[in-house]
Amino acid sequence: MPTLGDLAAWLEIEPDELDWFADRWRVPAQSAGTPLHHYSYKVIEKRDGRCRIIEVPKSRLRALQRKMLHGLLDRVPAHDAVHGFRRGRNAVTFAAPHAGKAVVIRFDLTDFFASVHAGRVYSAIRALGYPMETTRAMTALCTNRVPSGRLLAADVRDRIDWLERQRYRNRHLPQGAPTSPALANLCAFRLDLRLAGLARSLGATYTRYADDLAFSGGDDLARMAERLEIRVAAIAIEEGFAVNLRKTRVMRRGARQHLAGVVINSHPNLARPEFDTLKAVLTNCVRHGPVSQNRDGHRDFHAHLAGRVAHAVMVNAARGAKLKGIFEQIEWDEV
Repeated sequence: MPTLGDLAAWLEIEPDELDWFADRWRVPAQSAGTPLHHYSYKVIEKRDGRCRIIEVPKSRLRALQRKMLHGLLDRVPAHDAVHGFRRGRNAVTFAAPHAGKAVVIRFDLTDFFASVHAGRVYSAIRALGYPMETTRAMTALCTNRVPSGRLLAADVRDRIDWLERQRYRNRHLPQGAPTSPALANLCAFRLDLRLAGLARSLGATYTRYADDLAFSGGDDLARMAERLEIRVAAIAIEEGFAVNLRKTRVMRRGARQHLAGVVINSHPNLARPEFDTLKAVLTNCVRHGPVSQNRDGHRDFHAHLAGRVAHAVMVNAARGAKLKGIFEQIEWDEV
């Protein structure tokens, strides 16, 4: 795609539409409610009372992003240590390499998507060989800046700090766009390369699932956990990310070791309380009907339970099969 016309033709839109979706027409940033903006915004509350902004592209832009994802980005491999947003990889493959280790250390990256600004996205796409103008348009199609009016709204203003607000104000990867996970993985390639090298030098194992970084190893790694934290934080800063030190967890043998909801003390497994709770819900659905157990008001309770059972089967096939057997006994006529 040497020209913008070629890119527009590939996306099956007119060149002036490409200009529009690539935000060449500058829209006033004060109001988020105008139909001229390409995104709508949802606020998700975090456990600590702060919030996360989900930036949802509107339907036509989302369709263009999906075409870019499946036609271009899915064809570029991420680092082998990456298990999030990759076909054939999941939370279990992320956690399994750390099973049975003396110590497992988990780090969390702050504002993973918002930390990837447009300049880094441009560099990643340009490195694939696309011309400058085409790369600029692709970058604009896949990045966003949150309007000031939305950041100063009552449900957001006091629940994000100044640094987070600046990340959202600058053009960045929007959490909610289909292209963001693949582009974030590409932009984090150097981070993964350096952290994997650090792990090898320590005789440790490293994997990443989105913003979760995991290291594991023997007693030597357990003794240098604090030094590892400093080195990981330094590498993350140099690569444009930041480690949330409050969420760092050092999990030693003898206590419960878990990553992405998967317990890994000896082998990947469901946490016992989670298994017991789900089994009780399924059993009560068989005895008293599924309506009696839908206490959270899920619109599609069948799909909700099916997803939880499928996750259990993925984590531990034998225990999951027991839950699946109970699930298949549920009568769904009343739902």
